[in-house]
Amino acid sequence: MVKICCIGAGYVGGPTMAVIALKCPFIEVTVVDISVSRINAWNSEQLPIYEPGLEDVVKQCRGKNLFFSCDVEKHVGEADIVFVSVNTPTKTQGLGAGKAADLTYWESAARMIADVSKSDKIVVEKSTVPVKTAEAIEKILTHNSEGINFQILSNPEFLAEGTAIQDLLTPDRVLIGGRETPEGIKAIEKLKNVYANWVPVESILCTNLWSAELSKLAANAFLAQRISSVNAISALCEATGADISEVSHSVGMDSRIGPKFLNASVGFGGSCFQKDILNLVYICECNGLPEVANYWKHVIRINDYQKSRFVNRVVSSMFNTISGKKIAILGFAFKKDTGDTRETPAIDVCKGLLGEKAKLSIYDPQVSADHIERDLSIEKFDWDHPAHLQPMSPTAIKQVSVEWDVYEATKDAHGVCILTEWDEFKKLDFQRIYDDMQKPSFVFDGRNIVDVVQLRRIGFIVYSVGKPLDPWLKDLPAFA
Repeated sequence: MVKICCIGAGYVGGPTMAVIALKCPFIEVTVVDISVSRINAWNSEQLPIYEPGLEDVVKQCRGKNLFFSCDVEKHVGEADIVFVSVNTPTKTQGLGAGKAADLTYWESAARMIADVSKSDKIVVEKSTVPVKTAEAIEKILTHNSEGINFQILSNPEFLAEGTAIQDLLTPDRVLIGGRETPEGIKAIEKLKNVYANWVPVESILCTNLWSAELSKLAANAFLAQRISSVNAISALCEATGADISEVSHSVGMDSRIGPKFLNASVGFGGSCFQKDILNLVYICECNGLPEVANYWKHVIRINDYQKSRFVNRVVSSMFNTISGKKIAILGFAFKKDTGDTRETPAIDVCKGLLGEKAKLSIYDPQVSADHIERDLSIEKFDWDHPAHLQPMSPTAIKQVSVEWDVYEATKDAHGVCILTEWDEFKKLDFQRIYDDMQKPSFVFDGRNIVDVVQLRRIGFIVYSVGKPLDPWLKDLPAFA
């Protein structure tokens, strides 16, 4: 029996290994992590992450050929294939701070693999890493092991949270990069044979190491670029009276462009887009390509601009002051069908509103109060560095409440901001919400999910990103 071990029981490692176990019952799969609470959660009825379909897959395999353990060294030592799915956060200090990936966890994992290995292994990069990381990992393994051969493969994930299980079951492609040596080609084939148990062979792409590493960064950069592009056009739509939904639909019907990732919003979030673009920027700068670096920097700048623009619209619409006013925040996760809040636009929007002394009442069906309070208390990039977490200040706590009932969150509010496209928000009783709000009542739709005509008929003053402005808003400053 082939044994697979994955270091890291997070959003990538857990679901990926669960699907491998499901599709390869003859392979023993163990997910290891130093976090006792996280492993205990994977072994419980309440998994540590929310992902549609994940619970069913885990329950089918757990205890049979899928295991979760804190005994990291034992299972790494016994494995034939070791996936490494640890954090690669953006550095917060030192060389490359604010752009470069921090490979501390990766290096630590590599040194541990070298220390405990008694047999040849294939080590697979599953985390998103900078180009040439494999070369550094090879050096660490080679110089810290005696007579043991390691082959390094890059097998980046292309999962979208909320659809991760479906993405794993029916992927667009599986990408495997390795050395173009006899040993490297043999290692690629071994991993390819694992995926071939359910993925069509023609969908398994084999490349060199550097192409695989760069492909992940490039894919996320291209997707983020599309979102920033449509959000830039949304600002122009508001200024001219055009409708971004109509423009996006028209543009997306061009077969050369396609319709995906053309929905205007308050901005993109998630653990990968911004981090990977910043990493790409740093790599470009280090390789003497400042023009290319500046190009990708602007993708992030437009995303930041979109969030600022949204906050400014809220403030200017409500008589240019929201001090002491209750603003209901509907949705805190960065997208629907996930509890993940990493780099969610809601953090920057909420901080912007708090900076204007608003009182926030937040509702999200999958994000806990502790999680929200933590996210609003930390600095940018610190979410991926657990040692930096600090409790909220007493002043901030007084300005924020988290509700588990959407109607309680909106009661007596002056305005409602929709920041996540949860399906339940499309079915809300907006007449009830309007009746219980302060007047005039505002809705700021950062995801373009409400029926603007219906809400205006009820009596709301409505702002939807990229849509023709409500008459109330037309005379306000153009930047707002």
